[in-house]
Amino acid sequence: MQVHEILRIKGTVLYTVAPSQSLGKAVATMTDLDVGSLVVMEQGRMTGLLSFREVLRAVQASGETWQDLSVADVMQKDPSTAHPDMEVDELRRLMLEKRCRYLPIMEGDTLMGVLSFHDVARAMLEEQSFENRMLKSYIRDWPLEDMSG
Repeated sequence: MQVHEILRIKGTVLYTVAPSQSLGKAVATMTDLDVGSLVVMEQGRMTGLLSFREVLRAVQASGETWQDLSVADVMQKDPSTAHPDMEVDELRRLMLEKRCRYLPIMEGDTLMGVLSFHDVARAMLEEQSFENRMLKSYIRDWPLEDMSG
């Protein structure tokens, strides 16, 4: 299975935020949309990624004033990315090595989507379920040898 297949299943809805937006507003957006990350976009290009990990670090470091920080102050600059033609096993390995729960998928300079570790796990589970059904069907329809001879 390749990354573009997971993107096709998930859909290509992107949730974005401007780097100048306040962290408080970004967290409200994340909460309202029930998402764990936002792509930071400026002039049509990805400049960073904001996830709950960066938010928690900002809360720890800034205390009560965390909401007034800008997204640019706390975002992950230059996040690791993956390519749509990457195999899922390679994607999982990258996510584990880089400790990424969210990974932007880029084709050249074009952002194709963001995959979460949850998206990858769900796709793998669905693929295994499909393979199991196919194998069970194959076994059930297997022609039995004539045992009388």
